[in-house]
Amino acid sequence: MAPENHGSFPVLRQVVLDTTDARGLAEFYRDLLGYVYREGDQPPPAGEVDEKASGWLVIHHRSGSPRIAFEQVDSLAAATWPEGPVPQQLHLDLTVPNLEDLEIHHRRAIALGATVLEDRTDDEEEPLWVYADPSGHPFCIFVAAD
Repeated sequence: MAPENHGSFPVLRQVVLDTTDARGLAEFYRDLLGYVYREGDQPPPAGEVDEKASGWLVIHHRSGSPRIAFEQVDSLAAATWPEGPVPQQLHLDLTVPNLEDLEIHHRRAIALGATVLEDRTDDEEEPLWVYADPSGHPFCIFVAAD
């Protein structure tokens, strides 16, 4: 039995993705989701050193939440899901309201650098695509009513 919480719970602030290219992965998700950078995390002017990209970057919905953070690491074993020795460990579920939007965002994801891992667009209950982002993290885009 869980201990009493006195009416208070921790709040999920963000999901953090490790990557060997923090700026590149932040740009991928910023473009894919239409998010904006946290103040101070924007790319520097052309020709200037991108000091922020060597550590930690945050993007978020224009409302401020939800947030995704990107932590620079020296190496990262890309997930081999659905087969192989490296499980997906974590993935993002992104939804769209209908098949037309699914096709639009499928084309956008590919153009931005996603790799298709699985095509389940013929699933009548939950049509979806599974991708790997440029750092190898799996994510899904699927049709959901809510």
